[in-house]
Amino acid sequence: MATPIAKAGVSTKIGSVKIGISACLLGQPVRYNGGHKRSSLCTEMLARYFEYVAICPEAAIGLGTPRQPIRLVGDPDNPRAVGTVDFQHDVSEALTQYGEHVAAQLDDINGYILMQKSPSCGMERVKVYQENGQPAAGSGRGLFAAALMRARPELPVEEEGRLQDPVLQENFITRVFAHADWQQLQRSGLTRHALIRFHERYKYQLMASNREQYQLLGRAVAQCAATPLAEFAPAYFTQLMSALKRPASRGSHSNVLQHLAGYLKRALSRPEKQELQQLIEQYRLGHVPLVVPMTLLKHHFRRHPDLYIARQTYLQPHPEELGLRNAL
Repeated sequence: MATPIAKAGVSTKIGSVKIGISACLLGQPVRYNGGHKRSSLCTEMLARYFEYVAICPEAAIGLGTPRQPIRLVGDPDNPRAVGTVDFQHDVSEALTQYGEHVAAQLDDINGYILMQKSPSCGMERVKVYQENGQPAAGSGRGLFAAALMRARPELPVEEEGRLQDPVLQENFITRVFAHADWQQLQRSGLTRHALIRFHERYKYQLMASNREQYQLLGRAVAQCAATPLAEFAPAYFTQLMSALKRPASRGSHSNVLQHLAGYLKRALSRPEKQELQQLIEQYRLGHVPLVVPMTLLKHHFRRHPDLYIARQTYLQPHPEELGLRNAL
């Protein structure tokens, strides 16, 4: 008999941007042994900006706490989730169905933080075992996570462990706020003109992440009048979010900084230009963080405003108080 599908999660009202999260990361005692994996990053730093929807897929499909652990077995590309004690205890379909259910029900979330290495929630590199109990050659993805990511390819998804990396953390949070920005645009009424303006605002953010997709999406938007908006808009946004998955490098950030500096070439004195170029080069070489040349650029644009540059999300893609660019 199929396991009943539970309601999708408990909302923790904290911030204004809603994201899903593995419940154990918030300290909820839902793991197989009655424990949790409380994350200080999620419960302290990010909690000021996000409204969490806490979900434990294993508890949601009816598995008790404590319970026998489950693990992935079989083909790493298409594993099954079974009990480690009772091999007949197969919850593969229930976890997959619940992932699809959450993806459909939580259509207003802007991202998802998953628990790493979990046979239900792991985003990647989850151990898969052969029938004889030995580890398989390859790794897999948790079944709930796999179903969620298949159903919502545009949704920013990351594991808590990977978020300890400052580059991956900044990339994920940038994508979360871009996703929220798009949802707000849809709520206010998506028009072709509004989509073009949205793309213009993300021009330099896209250039920093993926120059090839920056060029392809630019051409697509320029020619979008030939395609019905209802067809073009979701395809455009999925492609944009896929492009933004690639973390920007020091080289690509430096390239964008140079483009932005070009808007100031008539406004700055020679010493000011030299100072700015020196800081961009120091950043490119790894001697200073991104916030250093960015702060000087913002200072100059406050003195010499440019309406087009002022609209660019690249200048501030997430709340400044997070200080994410201090570590890049």
